[in-house]
Amino acid sequence: MLLSYLKIAWKVLMRRKFFAFISLFGVSFTLMILLVVMAIFDHTVGAAAPLKRIDRMLFVNTMRHEMTDGHGWMANPVSAHFVDDYVRKMKTPEKVGVTTVSANATAFTKSKLLPLDLAYTDGSFWQIMDYDFLGGRAFTGAEVAQAQHVCIINEATARAYFGTTDVVGRAIEIDLKRYRVAGVVRNVSAAQIYAYADVWVPYTLNPQYTKDSRLEGEFLVVLLAPSAAAVPAVSTEYQQIMKRVEIPRPKDVKAIYSYADPILPGFTRAFLAHDSQLSSDNLTKFYALVGGLALLFMLLPVLNLVNLNVTRILERSGEIGVRKAFGAAGPDLVGQFLVENLVLALVGGLLGLGLAAGALALVNEAHPVAYAHFSLSWSVFGWGMLLTLLFGLMSGVYPAWKMSRLNPVAALRGGGEQK
Repeated sequence: MLLSYLKIAWKVLMRRKFFAFISLFGVSFTLMILLVVMAIFDHTVGAAAPLKRIDRMLFVNTMRHEMTDGHGWMANPVSAHFVDDYVRKMKTPEKVGVTTVSANATAFTKSKLLPLDLAYTDGSFWQIMDYDFLGGRAFTGAEVAQAQHVCIINEATARAYFGTTDVVGRAIEIDLKRYRVAGVVRNVSAAQIYAYADVWVPYTLNPQYTKDSRLEGEFLVVLLAPSAAAVPAVSTEYQQIMKRVEIPRPKDVKAIYSYADPILPGFTRAFLAHDSQLSSDNLTKFYALVGGLALLFMLLPVLNLVNLNVTRILERSGEIGVRKAFGAAGPDLVGQFLVENLVLALVGGLLGLGLAAGALALVNEAHPVAYAHFSLSWSVFGWGMLLTLLFGLMSGVYPAWKMSRLNPVAALRGGGEQK
């Protein structure tokens, strides 16, 4: 039965090629846009080197100060003092690392100025992340503690400054300071904001590395849980730590807030939560918002397909009438039409996957984000297939129901009258 339905579906598809083209274009173009967006999203927050263990990572982005007398809020990254005296004493994380958002720096080659992005890290950061070293090694604890002028550079910087990646032990001058190259790593996408930089140096060289008791500074904390299941325990312990942190300048500061979140909840808490809603990471709100926008985006081609399918039903009323006259039941006709629609959606889905792969190749060629390479992962492919089936069902249910209710006599006369 199913094989017969598939054959009928293919013949119907080939019977009206222009109709088929319009239908396939609507499905494939919409899927292409959705898949490209999902591929970029997956690249930004998904598990990929050097964030292969992203399901075990938590990030502390800011320390928020609620000022007294309604004088607003102040948000900054945390200080080295806060990391050393509070976060590093936590028991649940396997590792505690420190980094900064990369900042502009400059090196001079023999012929030109070389702009760079420089980040400060500690030694644990390199044990949490899985960078691909082309040569050399990560920082040692002694090098970080002694604030030695060592650095790790990416492949692009090594080639631009030295002309080769075999540069371990050589000196590089950045912002008029000389560093010894300890290691060279493959380029990391700028979309991976916690891992991206051209050059990494010990965080003890950062001008914001001070020994005073300020809570705010320039550092982001990266926590590695022992397992994915232990992530909530790490987050909970961090909140317990926050309750013990003494509020600085009580006359000016009413309360302080800081959270250790996985990567996506960290973004949603920062961009979707109002100051009075900081206790919620707003992840559910984010998924509802994105899902709603995706459904609205899919609604237009679905409505177009519904309209075309209803028109096609009326054109096939004679065939439907004959089948009903010979005893075909309504569920059989509904099943047949849904199979036809799913075949159409699947063909459109495969075309959409091909178009999305081509669009991502063009995006990669244009290099809108430094060192980023967007691709269709298996998870994106799976979501694409799910969306394709959703397309088929959304656009096929109503026409199939309408077809099942056609009056056999009126259908044989070529009309669209229903029971």
